[in-house]
Amino acid sequence: MLLRLSNLFVRTLREDPADAEVASHKLLVRAGYIRRAAPGVYSWLPLGLRVLDKVEAVVREEMERAGAQRVHFPALLPREPYEATGRWTEYGPNLFRLKDRKDGDYLLAPTHEEMFTLLVKDLYSSYKDLPVTLFQIQTKYRDEARPRAGLIRGREFIMKDAYSFDISDEGLSASYQAQRDAYERIFTRLGLEYVIVAATSGAMGGSRSEEFLTPTPIGEDTFVRSPGGYAANVEAVTTVVGEPLDASAVPASVVIDTPDTATIESLVTWLQENHGNDAPQGEQWSTKHTLKNVVLAVSHPDGQRELVVVGVPGDREVDMKRIEAALAPAEVEAAGDGDFAKNPHLKRGYIGPQILGVSHTGQESATRYLVDPRIVDGSVWVTGANVVGQHALNVVAGRDFRADGVIEAAEVRAGDPAPDGSGPLELARGIEIGHIFQLGRKYAQALGLKVLDANGKQAVVTMGSYGIGVSRVMAALAQANYDDKGLAWPLQIAPAHVHLVATGKDEAVYAAATSLAEQLESRGIEVIYDDRPKVSPGVKFKDAELIGVPFIAVVGRGLEQGVIEFRTRTGEPQTVQLTEAVDVIVDAVTKSTS
Repeated sequence: MLLRLSNLFVRTLREDPADAEVASHKLLVRAGYIRRAAPGVYSWLPLGLRVLDKVEAVVREEMERAGAQRVHFPALLPREPYEATGRWTEYGPNLFRLKDRKDGDYLLAPTHEEMFTLLVKDLYSSYKDLPVTLFQIQTKYRDEARPRAGLIRGREFIMKDAYSFDISDEGLSASYQAQRDAYERIFTRLGLEYVIVAATSGAMGGSRSEEFLTPTPIGEDTFVRSPGGYAANVEAVTTVVGEPLDASAVPASVVIDTPDTATIESLVTWLQENHGNDAPQGEQWSTKHTLKNVVLAVSHPDGQRELVVVGVPGDREVDMKRIEAALAPAEVEAAGDGDFAKNPHLKRGYIGPQILGVSHTGQESATRYLVDPRIVDGSVWVTGANVVGQHALNVVAGRDFRADGVIEAAEVRAGDPAPDGSGPLELARGIEIGHIFQLGRKYAQALGLKVLDANGKQAVVTMGSYGIGVSRVMAALAQANYDDKGLAWPLQIAPAHVHLVATGKDEAVYAAATSLAEQLESRGIEVIYDDRPKVSPGVKFKDAELIGVPFIAVVGRGLEQGVIEFRTRTGEPQTVQLTEAVDVIVDAVTKSTS
């Protein structure tokens, strides 16, 4: 159907929306693709749905090509399945919970693992039924604390989720690879640059986990790459550490007065000025010699709140995302004034590990102490003495303190060695557009999904989970394809192939433009036709560039000479004979499609 701007349900805007921070958000609203309904919630307009439908079509085609079968679940779900897997609690405040008129508990689904699992349990009972992979494209809901960047992080979003069901781990590996290959085809067809990185599983659980990221400076995810091919989400990077050190010659720890040194920087300055002779041989005091102990408040899904102290080298900052990934599904934040008031043994700015750790003190009530992997046994540190205005020198890990565990807590830096030895790491930012997991048997075990194996015995099914943020992919495409005039969509997902503009007041212009639009439509070319009679050419041209269709054709003053203008969205105009225009445009679109 020919899209005429004279009656198309769209209004473009000249000013950026006040709440928009990134280009994709600004332009999708200004060009009339989406409209804000509430924080993190958007209405889809006709142009937006045309692009979204094309993205979904690519996803559906490649899912089916990979052997997946399409289903569709409700978004409103009962509590019981999520209670069985523990996720009613684990999701915490991110879950939208509600009650019906009979006081029954329901939720708006953030993901559908439980429903997929129960459906297969309901219909399949034998290994002969497997493998099977099911998928849907559905709206999901998460109560994001800070929705941002329009469609990139919202409270309501469209997602493709697929789940594979196999009788064996070998089968799971094959299903996982089939989905991984499908994802590569999908993002290649969409023209979206992507990087596959190792990732953590988080609240989803499972073993192997990989993210598909599209690199962009506005991305919320940081990832690393090495020259030798290592790639990982920063949360999944493991630290390269050395062997335990020999500290037998290190003298006993000694406490010294260090007034007004509640920060690492002030401590190092004080040590240089007052204890320069005590610095490690051949060195001056620096932040790398200090052990920084950060107090965190960890809120568990069951409502329990505990304080955990994390020790990191003083020359590294704590990375909260890495800690959150390590402690998922718990939520983590810096301890506040109230936490310190309830724990007077923790002297802010002067905390040392000497009194921390259940494994060290033997007291079950002790504050749990976790350390960065760099803090190996035998390493020597300057750290707090648990008295305001005092620090301890020659504090040896394994001798003077022991941690309850190791945690990947410190920031990853450019130049750090890759865990696989493939060279120094470089850092980049990206938007997560897909995530695949080998879930294993977590959900099948919790929900009793078993089938009879080849020996007639009950066997727990193993599962894989594969998600693509469909609406987020559309936003990522917008973020990757724009200039200072507006959007510049790739042909394969643009709302139309050609934006045809009729200018002036001459009826002959509109008659010729209408005929051209109809002929193009009959040849399979999708056209947005700006036939608005009382809109100036300048406004029409700005709208065409803002909306971002790949090709622009203009019927106007040149009609008297029997020519029109034709160009790509970002290119220079060329003059085309009207009698040849249909063939020229069809040829240009066809070549760009192939």
